[in-house]
Amino acid sequence: MRTLPIAVTALAATLTLTLTACGDDGGGGDKKTSGEKNGSPSSSSACAADTFGQEVVASEAPAAGDTGTVSVTLTNGSGADCTLKGFPTVGLDVRGTALSVAPEKSAVAEKLTVKKDETVGFTITYVRGPAGDAEKAAAVTTAKFALPGADGELSFAWKYGEVALRDAGGSEPDASVTALQRTGD
Repeated sequence: MRTLPIAVTALAATLTLTLTACGDDGGGGDKKTSGEKNGSPSSSSACAADTFGQEVVASEAPAAGDTGTVSVTLTNGSGADCTLKGFPTVGLDVRGTALSVAPEKSAVAEKLTVKKDETVGFTITYVRGPAGDAEKAAAVTTAKFALPGADGELSFAWKYGEVALRDAGGSEPDASVTALQRTGD
């Protein structure tokens, strides 16, 4: 079962790429394109990761066995609308090895047209592992993520303690990630 989160993440990424590629062609229909809230046509396309500014806020798990959250807010600085749908692909870097974070089981992805300066975000929920125990915890240094259907990767320093491992092999972190969603008003 250790490969299930990776398979689910890969499947979600594949579906997202397919859906994004079939997405908006600049028209105003309701099957392949989406209009803005006021009914005018959208000219959005797939987002590029390097056009987003990011802000990371955490509620760190205080001790081993406790749950913490890391919320990432992304602001579209591209000057144009773009489209995202799905889960970010998150990897927690441990000495050069990325441990894949599974999508939250109950989360549902929505197609989001992100306008200039609008924000979207996602949350990583994790269980803190025991410090210094490589069998039960990963000493994460960096979190890297890719946006569904977007080129490029973003990252931030992980300063929130070790992440518990679900398996003895040390390849499955006790963590999950939500789908991208609107933030703010």
